[in-house]
Amino acid sequence: MNSHSDQPQPSIFTRNTILILFGAFSYQAASMLMNPLIVGFTHSLGASAVLAGMIAAMMNFVSLLFRPFAGQLTDTVSKYKLAFIGGGLLLLASVGYAVAIAPWMIALFRIANGIGFALCSVCMATWLSGMLPRNKVGMGMGYYGMMNALGMAIAPALGIFVYSHFSYRIAFLCATVFSAILLILIQFVLDRGLPLQTAVQGGKHKLRIVQPKVIPVAIIIMLLSIPYFATQSYIVEYVAARHLHVAVGSFFIIYAVILLVMRIVLKDYFDRVPFKWFLLAGTICDLIGMVGLMNLYNIWMMILAAAGLAGGYGLMYSVCQSTALLVAPMEEQGLANSTFYIGMDTGMVLGPIIGGFLYGYLPYSMFYPALMLVVPITAIVYLIFRKQLQV
Repeated sequence: MNSHSDQPQPSIFTRNTILILFGAFSYQAASMLMNPLIVGFTHSLGASAVLAGMIAAMMNFVSLLFRPFAGQLTDTVSKYKLAFIGGGLLLLASVGYAVAIAPWMIALFRIANGIGFALCSVCMATWLSGMLPRNKVGMGMGYYGMMNALGMAIAPALGIFVYSHFSYRIAFLCATVFSAILLILIQFVLDRGLPLQTAVQGGKHKLRIVQPKVIPVAIIIMLLSIPYFATQSYIVEYVAARHLHVAVGSFFIIYAVILLVMRIVLKDYFDRVPFKWFLLAGTICDLIGMVGLMNLYNIWMMILAAAGLAGGYGLMYSVCQSTALLVAPMEEQGLANSTFYIGMDTGMVLGPIIGGFLYGYLPYSMFYPALMLVVPITAIVYLIFRKQLQV
């Protein structure tokens, strides 16, 4: 390895990759800006609380169902075309929300939103990974995750600010700006992300729902995401029920800031440190985060909890995504990404469900000790599939 140390390494930052990174921020922001507003807006149009919640959840449900098809399409169709279609659907959804006058209209646009989000999330990540040197995939996907995290942190806050100062409809129109920016940015990407010819065998495309080699990675990210999404759904109720005197609204802001710092500081290690050591560190961080949440008595414990979840789920998101791309064949990178996202989406669904069960049937003090069970289960999954995860 040292014989190549004097040779200049190709930069991961090119015209194409920079455009796609900002495109990743734009598509994420377009969807995340609308998410915290949909329930209230649908309810304001006459829907019951239950129906409004179901309509809000429809985007994630549709996205989960469409992931395998998005993966197949990404490996067989130009990434540019899919990003354009996905961005167009996000634009349609945001304009649709702004002009909707009935809950059923919101439901239709949530379906479009879910398909557009699935297409963009899979094809943009695959498009970028195809432009990266194989020994820089971890670093590149770390930056990709950072841009996604920025979109997830900035857009909801912007949406709530615009809604509170103007209206729901004006806020939704802000989302159209992000969708339009995505559509404009991809026009200037010179590499259109054409599919590899090896994706075709005997004149027919291989049909797969998931990429088998990525299934262990998908299970691991699913398990690690459960405590995070359970916390996202129940931290307000948890803090209130335990009479903890902390500004709970600050938790995810602190989490986002710490995660961004961690990704920047560790960017050079994503491609040099084996998966098993990241997983060990990630599971320890998750445990530390949950210990902090068990003892959320002051701002310092909140910082400890946020840092723990950031070092656990937050960092492992990027590590697992880059590992998924490395263990899969080059001609199935789209399917690898969709399999990874299926795991993440499943954790996103299971987190609130498991959190609701624990919150409803266990003492509040046992909420996080019970969630800690995901750590030994994750270790078992890794031990079973460890040979498959040697990259």
